[in-house]
Amino acid sequence: MPVERKHCQCQDTQGHFLQRAFDNLKLEPAQRELLLAPFRETTISIPLRVHQQGREVLHTFSGYRVQHNHARGPFKGGLRFHPGVNLGETRALARLMTWKSALVDVPFGGAKGGIALDPKTLGADALEVLTKRFTQKMVPLLGVHQDIPAPDIGTNPQVMAWILEEYSKAHGYTPGVVTGKPLELGGSAGRLEATGYGVACVIRKVASEMSRPIEGARVVVQGFGNVGSHVAQSLARMGACIIALSDYRGGVAAESGIDVSAAVRHVAEAEWLEGLAGTEPISNAELLELPCDFLIPAALEATINCDNASAIRAAVVVEAANIPVTYTADATLRDRGIVIIPDILANAGGVLTSYYEWVQNLQEFPWDRETVLHRLEQRLLRVYEQVRDLARSHRVDLRTAAYDLAIGRVAKAITLRGF
Repeated sequence: MPVERKHCQCQDTQGHFLQRAFDNLKLEPAQRELLLAPFRETTISIPLRVHQQGREVLHTFSGYRVQHNHARGPFKGGLRFHPGVNLGETRALARLMTWKSALVDVPFGGAKGGIALDPKTLGADALEVLTKRFTQKMVPLLGVHQDIPAPDIGTNPQVMAWILEEYSKAHGYTPGVVTGKPLELGGSAGRLEATGYGVACVIRKVASEMSRPIEGARVVVQGFGNVGSHVAQSLARMGACIIALSDYRGGVAAESGIDVSAAVRHVAEAEWLEGLAGTEPISNAELLELPCDFLIPAALEATINCDNASAIRAAVVVEAANIPVTYTADATLRDRGIVIIPDILANAGGVLTSYYEWVQNLQEFPWDRETVLHRLEQRLLRVYEQVRDLARSHRVDLRTAAYDLAIGRVAKAITLRGF
């Protein structure tokens, strides 16, 4: 799918979901405008000398940070390094973070940022320089009670450590300015697997309510990065049968189930799932259309769209990625009786554990992994029950209920603060 089309669908999709929630909540035009308008959008240029075809050339990278809304607390959101990063996509994802933070009821607003590049094309030294130059220009916008970045696609705890180092040059050692850091620098136990583990916990709860026991449930996971790999590992430990996995080069499938631990070891050695013993190759398009109990898109936006929605054969689609189902595909899936667990609920374990890390940094008192994951599961399942009960009482789908609940909380905060 062309990048431009994906970005367009990402923005249009969220716009449709938002307008539906605005109508349900009977919000006035001025309230709608306040909820949509970003607080600040920042675009920067980052010059860096890179090696291309055996010679050093000066290249200028584009960086972005969109701070959407801070009515409920400081801005919070990931930083991604990906060739498709642009202002429109960043704006849509910043809004999504506002709703996600409100839905799980943590005191954060929404933000998102990124640099348009493929991090694999740079060596570690060049990537460090690029990250620190990005941070230098963003330092006035960041702060423990102002804006707190976190990892996203193409970034990791090491990138967060570089941001912390650069920010600390001006403000002293301030671990709470980023989350998703290495443990040695104030990171939280359990943070790395938090999003994927949270997705798995929600799936287990949904399975029990649908009389589809998680033990033996047939699961397809599209995307085998940090989130997808931990979803697969967590579900495998719960007894699910993972029948297909994929990365951006393609997928692998096994009717009798994939050894997920072996897949993790294979990727660590070979970088790709391709060639995993005991599996057959499959394309990403074919993988999405496999019959299964749970289909988990855990990669980029607009994966399920008008081109393939009618071919999806899952009983439940669980959005581990952000905005992986377009608005038209959402309607098609629901018309066909396919249940959708929306992204702002399913993958909210990441923002919850970021909040827990931030709290630990402020208290200067770390928690153990069991405490973090227990609190994550308890909060996430409580939120799921709130969304489920609202959906039942209003006779709407889970996405509509989740958006209504989240946006209602943000709108109330704006009204109370007198914006």
